[in-house]
Amino acid sequence: MRVLYAILFFALLGSSCKQSVKTNLPKENIKLRPVHDTIGFAQYNWQMDSIYKRLQIKDSSNNMQWKAAISPHDDYKYAGKLYYESLKGINAPHVILIGVAHRARNFGLQDKIIFGSYTHWQSPYDTLKVSSINIEIMKKLPTKDFMVHDSMQVLEHSLEAIIPFLHKKNRNVEIIPILVPYINYQTIDRISNDLSKAVSEILKEKHWEYGKDLAIVISNDAVHYGDDEWSANLAPFGTDEEGTKKARQQDLEIINTCLTQELSNDKIKKFTEYTVEKEDYKEYKWVWCGRYSVPFGLAFANKLNVLENNKVLTGTFIDYQSSIDHELITVEDLGMGTTAIATQRHWVAYASIKYE
Repeated sequence: MRVLYAILFFALLGSSCKQSVKTNLPKENIKLRPVHDTIGFAQYNWQMDSIYKRLQIKDSSNNMQWKAAISPHDDYKYAGKLYYESLKGINAPHVILIGVAHRARNFGLQDKIIFGSYTHWQSPYDTLKVSSINIEIMKKLPTKDFMVHDSMQVLEHSLEAIIPFLHKKNRNVEIIPILVPYINYQTIDRISNDLSKAVSEILKEKHWEYGKDLAIVISNDAVHYGDDEWSANLAPFGTDEEGTKKARQQDLEIINTCLTQELSNDKIKKFTEYTVEKEDYKEYKWVWCGRYSVPFGLAFANKLNVLENNKVLTGTFIDYQSSIDHELITVEDLGMGTTAIATQRHWVAYASIKYE
C-alpha cells in the first residue's frame, strides 16, 4: 500500500545517479531482474555505503545462524536500521525470500505462490544470483501450488528492499524469491506443507543444514495507519496521540500473541484472524501488508524445522518502529527519497523478529 511520489534528483549529483549499472556477466548467460524502486531503496553501492555510515552501522561478521526472520520493506529513510537488525543473523549462503504481492489484484493472482524465471537480480553490488534450487523446488511441488509470473516479480518492491542488505555482507549469497498473493489460511497450510517437504528433500540431497546453508526471510510492513493519503480511512482509533498509541498496542498484541516464542499452527491461524476479514480473505481486517507473506512464511519455516530438527521454531522479538517514532536520516542528497509521507495521519510500522 505504498503511495508513490515522483521526486527530482538533485543537480549536485550530476550524471552519477544516471549511469547504467554494469554487470560482469555476459548478457547471453543471464535473465536479469532490474531494480524497480530507485527512490526508497539504494541502487548503487555508494548509496548503501552512505546509508550504513548515516545509520552508524558497523557491520562485522558473526557466527549466528538464524533460520528465519521477519524484515521490513519500507523506504530506507524510515526503516533502514531495522533492516540491518532483522538480517544480521541471516548468514546462510542460500536465502528463500518470502515477499508480498502488492499488485496481485492487477494480474488476478491468487491461491498460488509466485516464482520467477530470472537467473539474476540487479543489486547495488552488481548482480545477485538466483539459486539453482529455485527450479528444483518447482520440480518437486505440485503444479497446483505455484505459478511462474515474471511481470509480478519485476513490479514487486518487497524483496528488492531486502537484497542490498543481504548482498552487502555476502557477495556470494544466492536467493530464491517467492511472492505470496491472496491466499486463505487453509491454502496457506496446504502449500506451506508441500513447500517444506520439497525444501527438506533438497536439504537432504545436498547435505545442507537449515540455518547454516539455507535460511528464510519474510518481508512485511506492519500496520498502515491514518486518514490522509490512503485509499481509505485506516485510523479506527483516531489520529491523535491516543489513537497512535492504541494502534501500536494492537500491533504489539499481534506480535506477542502470534509471532513470538514457540510457533504453532494455532498462532499462525490466529494471525490471519487478526489481519484478514473472516468472510472475505482478500480484504484487510487490520492493515499489515504481510497478511499473507507472514503466515505463509512462518508456516513454511516452522514445518521445515519440524522435518529437519523435530521441533518447532522459537521467535524472539527484536524491535518495533514506525515511520514517525524516531529520528530519520538524510537520503535526499544521495538521489534517494521517500515514496509516501510520514505524519501523525499517515504512518507505517515495522516489526523485526528472528527465529531459531
